[in-house]
Amino acid sequence: MKKSLISLKLILMNFLQFGVWGAYLTSMGSFLAGAGLGSQIWLFFATQGFVSIFMPALAGIVADKWIPAQKVLSLCHGLAALFMLGAGWYAAQAGASLEFGVFYALYTLSIAFYMPTIAISNSVAYNALEVNGKDPVKDFPPIRVFGTVGFICSMLFVNFMRNGQGIQYQHSYEQFLTSGILGVILAAYALTMPNCPCKPKEAGSQSFAEATGLIAFKLFKQKKFAIFFIFSMLLGAALQVTNGYANTFISSFAENPAYANTWGANNANALISLSQVSETLCILLIPWAMKKFRIKGVMLIAMFAWVFRFGFFGLGNPGGGVWLFILSCIVYGVAFDFFNISGSLYVNENTDKGIRSSAQGLFMLMTNGLGASIGTWAAGRVVNHFVYNAATPSWPTAWYIFAAYSLVVAVAFMFLFKDPAKQSA
Repeated sequence: MKKSLISLKLILMNFLQFGVWGAYLTSMGSFLAGAGLGSQIWLFFATQGFVSIFMPALAGIVADKWIPAQKVLSLCHGLAALFMLGAGWYAAQAGASLEFGVFYALYTLSIAFYMPTIAISNSVAYNALEVNGKDPVKDFPPIRVFGTVGFICSMLFVNFMRNGQGIQYQHSYEQFLTSGILGVILAAYALTMPNCPCKPKEAGSQSFAEATGLIAFKLFKQKKFAIFFIFSMLLGAALQVTNGYANTFISSFAENPAYANTWGANNANALISLSQVSETLCILLIPWAMKKFRIKGVMLIAMFAWVFRFGFFGLGNPGGGVWLFILSCIVYGVAFDFFNISGSLYVNENTDKGIRSSAQGLFMLMTNGLGASIGTWAAGRVVNHFVYNAATPSWPTAWYIFAAYSLVVAVAFMFLFKDPAKQSA
């Protein structure tokens, strides 16, 4: 396969991969709040984290041992799309009578199969680049940029599209149907990716850990990886907070006469999409940043960026303070990319090829699994206390608490983590 062609194929794969997610991730909270489930927003996002505790690791094991990664990617996207379409169809039929149990079950089944695809798509991309003589550290970030472009396009689509009742998709069930349709397309497209060979069976007997791929957990025996994964979990607690509440928070200003007619209050998803625009640009800085600051410096930059991300939200408003929202969106690119992408590359560069898919799944477990589950649960308690269950709602207080947490994590990481030299595990 020509080198230029593989880059184009991976660009389209990443565009669809994150387009599927972007169709609902930042706007689902608004839909739930409108359906009377505002106090349960945290549960939907915590569930994303819960399934990430085991599903990415299991899918990584399957891809390492039994089924080529590109086929696992296709299967997972196909099932995720089927259940997401089911969730959208049920919401359309139920209308104002939407029942939490049915919708939540369909949503949970969908994300249970979607979450593993984030790590598996990385493995597929790294493999495709390597077999075509390319360097993943240098060549993957420009390709991954188009994943964020896909996310932005989906966000803007559901922001500006309106259904027959004139309701924006970002506030209605159409966002889930949009995601499901994109998932079906990607399930078919994934099968066109270069083959990712499973790890050859070794002669002689194997331990249970070797046979199942759980051997990736041996990385915790190394101090550098143990500390890295623990802080990945702690920082992962911040990942879904703004996805869950930013749209609902900004849209709530429309209830205030002083901000009811502002563009931002009525186009929350479009305003939030500036975060992904920043993310697109910041991805291009990763090769330089990794070389200049190494993994510790890059992670520290990400941690302090989260402090500003939350702090600016607490200070801003869609009127005269909209510039603070814009600053929050700008620093998000650094907060997200310098953590997620750099962390994934670090794992890829410092682990043996035989356990890379499993190691990527382990990274996902700690960040989007344990970290996101615990963080979103805690964030839900904070938001419910200061907003949904408060006599006088105070969104700023919640954002300041999140900022303070990120600051504590950053300071602790500064003293406890030592940047190691690259070496294979």
